[in-house]
Amino acid sequence: MRSRLCAMLLAGLFGVMPAARPATAEDRSIVVASTTSTQDSGLFGHLLPLFKAKTGIDVRVIAQGTGQALDTARRGDADVVFVHARAQEEKFLAEGFGVKRYEVMYNDFVLIGPTRDPAGVKGQGIEAALKAIQAKAVPFVSRGDRSGTHAAELALWKLAGIDLETARGPWYREIGQGMGAALNTASAMEAYVLSDRGTWLSFRNRGDLAIVVEGDKRLFNQYGVMLVNPEKYPSVKKQFGQAFVDWLVSAEGQAAIAGYKIEGQQLFFPNAEKKGA
Repeated sequence: MRSRLCAMLLAGLFGVMPAARPATAEDRSIVVASTTSTQDSGLFGHLLPLFKAKTGIDVRVIAQGTGQALDTARRGDADVVFVHARAQEEKFLAEGFGVKRYEVMYNDFVLIGPTRDPAGVKGQGIEAALKAIQAKAVPFVSRGDRSGTHAAELALWKLAGIDLETARGPWYREIGQGMGAALNTASAMEAYVLSDRGTWLSFRNRGDLAIVVEGDKRLFNQYGVMLVNPEKYPSVKKQFGQAFVDWLVSAEGQAAIAGYKIEGQQLFFPNAEKKGA
């Protein structure tokens, strides 16, 4: 009787206990919100397998314009941001959304246009080239997507003394899409477009397009990386996200960036500052 009672008590006890959860492996992955140029150029396709081989961490990239990438991080939907618009990045930090900003690499912007160059800008500085395009109302494609490239383009029009609010017309077409789409549109329209050099070098549907303006110091294009603030978003994978940042600015990561080339041409040039901003 006593043994049966004990059995009943034990059955009752275990009946109210929750079922044990099966053990799960640690999720070794992070989300990186990044500009489209790092994706479209093929750089991530080169870097991420090397990073995973080193750390075992998977990286899922959300490729957007810089403004959209920073907004994704502001919602807590990314662990790291890797973009190229310093003023926007510093605002992101000042608002408390990022921990530190590290400079990672640079390349430059180039003005792409039809090989016949209807605006006659080949070999000029960027300021003179934009003035000529506007004066002759030659088609120009703008990303119009709040990306780093779009921000740089708007700053260059301002530098050239052109107020797009009053000067724009049918010649100026905003598409609200990424760099690849902008280049495709420019190819179809025989239009001018501002591109980062990395995406241009990896772009295959060039048609009758070519670089018409390059080398102007005002076309410098710096990239930065930041861990999203885990104090603001506890879901941020601080350890894995910081491991990715640290790898990018390490000697190994910097060498991997320098080693990415297309047809012998280097797309990005490492210039990490270890202390961060």
